[in-house]
Amino acid sequence: MEPSARFTLRVLKKKMQREGLFREFKRRRFYEKPSEQTVREKGEAVRRIRKLARKKAIRECLLAAPKPKQRLDAQGKPIAARGPRRVGA
Repeated sequence: MEPSARFTLRVLKKKMQREGLFREFKRRRFYEKPSEQTVREKGEAVRRIRKLARKKAIRECLLAAPKPKQRLDAQGKPIAARGPRRVGA
């Protein structure tokens, strides 16, 4: 495969991952009863609401922000922390 094709495929996979297509494919592999679908959707909604509430509490300094996980290299040694990510630059 050419390097440009690899890059394009990687970008496509990232976009599909972000949009939740892989999760959708996995879920549609088997038939889901309407009652099971309702239960799943309600659970997803509850998780989404809790996540938004948690993020809001962290922004308003009501909760401490979680500590970042320590990144490890292939040998299991800690990798030096990077600075904050720049978005749109």
